[in-house]
Order: sequence, then C-alpha cells, then structure tokens
Amino acid sequence: MYVVATAGHVDHGKSTLVRALTGMEPDRWAEERRRGLTIDLGFAWRTLPSGELLAFVDVPGHERFVTNMLAGVGPVPAVMMVVAADEGWMPQSAEHLSVIDALGLGHGLLVVTRCDRADPSLALDEARAQIAKTCLGTVEAVTVSSTTGEGIDDLLTALDRLVAALPRARAAEPVRLWIDRAFTVKGMGTVVTGTLPAGTVAVGDELVLAPSGRRVRVRGLESLKKRVSSISGVARAAMNLKGVELADVARGMALVSPDRWSVTDTVDVRLRGAGADELGRESLLHIGSAATPVLVRRLGSETARLTLSTALPLHVGDRAIMRDPGSRRMAGLTVLDVRPPRLSRRGAATAAARELAAWPERPTGGVLLRRHGFLKRADLTVMGCEPGDGPAIGDWLVDPARWDALTGELSKAVDAYADQHSLAPGLPVESARQLLNLPDRRLVEALVRPPLRMEGGRVHRPAAAPTLPAPVAAAVRRLEEELETAPFRAPEASHLAELGFTSKSVIAAARSGALLRLAEGVVLPVGAETKAVQILSRLPQPFTASEARSALGTSRRVVIPLLEYLDSRGHTVRVDTSKRRMRARTPN
Repeated sequence: MYVVATAGHVDHGKSTLVRALTGMEPDRWAEERRRGLTIDLGFAWRTLPSGELLAFVDVPGHERFVTNMLAGVGPVPAVMMVVAADEGWMPQSAEHLSVIDALGLGHGLLVVTRCDRADPSLALDEARAQIAKTCLGTVEAVTVSSTTGEGIDDLLTALDRLVAALPRARAAEPVRLWIDRAFTVKGMGTVVTGTLPAGTVAVGDELVLAPSGRRVRVRGLESLKKRVSSISGVARAAMNLKGVELADVARGMALVSPDRWSVTDTVDVRLRGAGADELGRESLLHIGSAATPVLVRRLGSETARLTLSTALPLHVGDRAIMRDPGSRRMAGLTVLDVRPPRLSRRGAATAAARELAAWPERPTGGVLLRRHGFLKRADLTVMGCEPGDGPAIGDWLVDPARWDALTGELSKAVDAYADQHSLAPGLPVESARQLLNLPDRRLVEALVRPPLRMEGGRVHRPAAAPTLPAPVAAAVRRLEEELETAPFRAPEASHLAELGFTSKSVIAAARSGALLRLAEGVVLPVGAETKAVQILSRLPQPFTASEARSALGTSRRVVIPLLEYLDSRGHTVRVDTSKRRMRARTPN
C-alpha cells in the first residue's frame, strides 16, 4: 500500500478530486457535507491501474484548519498539490507548499483541477514555478476536471508513476503510529487510526502509548476496512486496543514499539527556511499528528534548544515544523539530539552551537558518542542510532578521545588526593567517579592502568620500587615485545630462561609491578589485566573458563590462574563451579 495526502487552497476541489478518483466520500462529518467545506481529515482509497493500492489523506484547505492539515500531511511520504484552473495560485496554496517544504517531502504531483471552467495553462505555469523553488523541485503535472472526468485516467497513470518512485518502507523498523482519529466501536471498544510510515504491527503485539508510557495490547487490526493479522508500513491502519478507554487516547498521541523511542521534552534542533529567523521564543511544534507548545532557546543562527510542553517519542533525524499561529510564520527543523546535555556552564550555549553546526542532518552513533562521552547501547537505540565504534566497558560505549583524556585526569586526581590525604590508602572509587563526572563506577575501574592500582575500593599509585637491575629490565622489555600482539600467551618456563629470566628475577619484577606473576612459571605483561577485563566484558555473561580461553587466545595453563587473579582483583565473580561473570556494580 501507498499513502498520499492532498494539499492546496480551500475550495480548489481537493475532496471532489478524491471523490472522483475513488468513488468514496472523504468528508466524514455531516457539517462538512452541508457546508461543502472540509474541516477535518478525510480518508479514501482505490486500486491503481498497476494493481497497487493507494490511500488518500484528504486535508482541509481553510487557514483556520491548518493544524488539521499538518496532522494529515505529517506522517505521509508524498503529496498531491491541487490548484484550481479558474483561481490559480492562492495564499493557502503557498502555506501548504511551505509545510511540504519544511517537512522535506521530496515526492509529489501537481494537479490542476476545474480545467472545464478555465484554461489551465496559466495556473499550471504559476504553480510549477512556485513548486520548483522547494524540495519537491520539478514535478509531473496533470490537468483534470472532476466534473467531466477529463484527465482522470491520466492522473491515475501519473499516480502510478509517483508511487513507483517512492522509497520502500522498512518493515523491520520500530513502529511509531501518530494517532489521527480515536473512536469506539460497539462490541469492540476503542479504536485508533493513523498512517503507519514504517515497521510492522501484528494482532497481540504490545505497544507503548506515548507520552503516558502506558503499555497497551493490540486486540485487532484493520487496513482500509479489511481485517488483517498484521500491517507493515506504509499503510493506513486501524487498531483496536485492549482495555483502553476512549478518554485515554487522542489525536497527537502515538503508539510506539517498546524501548525503541526517546520520549523526551527537550531537544536540540537545526532550523531551516526563511521563517526561522522570525520565530519568537514561544512557538508550536508539529510532528506527525502532534502539536505542542515549545519554548525556543537560540544556540546559533541555525540551531536551537526546544523545551516541549508535552513529551513526544522522537529519534534523531526526525523532521518537524515550528509555527507561530498568530503570524503564520513557520520553519522546518531536524532533530539533532533527543537527550541534549544541560547548558549550565558559562559559554555552554555558544560551544553547543559550534558543535551542532558541524553535525550531519541525521547524526550517527559516533557523533552522539563524541558529544555525550558515554552512552549505553540501549541509549543509542532509543535515540535512533546504531552503536558507534568506541571502546565498550560492559554495556557502556565510550568515546575514544574522551577515554584517553580521562586516563590522564584520573592519574592527576589520584596524585592530588594523595597530596591532601597522605595517610589514606588511595582515592575512593566513588569519589573518582564524581570527580570525573562518570555515570558508573565500573568506568573508573576500567580506567585504572599501571602504574595505578585499585585495591579495597580505592585507586592508588604504588610507592616507587627500587630500580630493576639492567638485565631484569631488559628481560621484561623482551617479554613485552614478544607478547605485544598475543598478550595472553605466557611463555613456558624454558622460554622464560631464554628471555633472560630466572626464578628470582621473575619475583623481583613482579614485586616492582613490572609484570604479572599469576602462578609458578606463568607471567604476563602488566597491561594484560586491563585487556582481559575489556575482552571478557564483551562475552555473553556468565562464561566458562573454556569460553574465556578462546576469547583471550590462550591456554588452560594460563586462563585458570588469570581468572583466579581477576577474581582476587574484584573484576570477576564466580556464579557456580564452572562459570563466572564480570562483577557489576550499581552506579550511585
């Protein structure tokens, strides 16, 4: 199925055209039919000559009902711009085209109606010129008369070409259905409808009603008056919700896949369009069928932070409209960050504007990670991104540059604490977490690298040991060089001797902190501890010694004493006689 919305000035024949195309009455209210004026959204559909099913969302053209128009156009992928031959380009033609441009809808068709009343060439030329200035660019145009039927067959063929050019919706995408109607059906209960742009919904699925967060169950599904077991976008969908009262749902709410969207009331955005500079501090945000007041804090010439009066389910890359109802000024926007950091420091807004100005229209996980420093995989999922390529510490992803900087910051913090608390055994891990502004104490533990050590929940720098004799230091260097690419393949005792070690020099090097002595004849470079923690953290938890051995690329002779050493250091904990897991600490 495909879905197309109408657009155009009031009384230019949009509903009449839909009626001629489908044989259905799009005006649902008796008041609309009595006055001959579309007030709210109408819906109709037909099968095209190619066999494709096409649904129409008919929108009102009067300026008083532009909010309803936005609710209809917001979720659809294409528009049919309607201009009357006997009136030509009019104010609401321009406003509707501004909406289309602000939303970035790149697929459309121009239809000049009432060609039986006037020569359509002037209206056609004027409309083409206006449309060409927008994201629609050059569009196919058809002239028709809904009264005589002239041009209707040509229009159907053009609609076939339009839908053939539309990008295919992805059925595996997370669901977000903006509700445009809600009503009750006797014997069934509450039903909501909307345009499903992507994703798949099946009978029995659990969805989240946003912004309330309430979980609801889909009891039944219909699409274009036919009962179905599942629906994939793009499609018009009607959902019968189990245990939901009509008072619980309304236009502007959304049904979304659980744990796949950020329901947020604060976003950073990029503004577009001539009206962007003219919008005031208070405005209306339109996305999907939702319309909510927002406070606007300008960051830069093209970026702003919006505070929404009602939280909405959003992803980075979402397109929306900001509109001043009084002046009718509007601007398009792209959502850049759905969880922006607080602007509490002096100069933070200027720094944010400079940072956001360089971002792409749809930020990647790596871009967001650079801004936030630390994000869980689940965080990036609900923000609408794939995880970046940063280091992974448990379920945390870390920006590499931030991680490198924190290593130095921790070292300085440990030294400063030692200077102020000379008798203390080291900087408490929780104090380090707060000083470094980290979200989880596990990140502090992962930052501890030689010469720093962590013992008893504190990070310290061991007192300087006597300088190793030159032959021993040389043997340590040879060991490090040999195991640089395979840090867990501990040499056999005979090879240790070839490297220049004796039993006494191994003990001396271990005591000085120059190497790890895991057991008699089993030694590794000091960096092996941190590398082992990072690798084992990525294993499915819990794991066996055999799984650890494979992941580390070593032997049982090494992995058993290494795991026992990690146990003693607090990195791992036994689950039972055969399995361990990485020790998880709850962030304070």
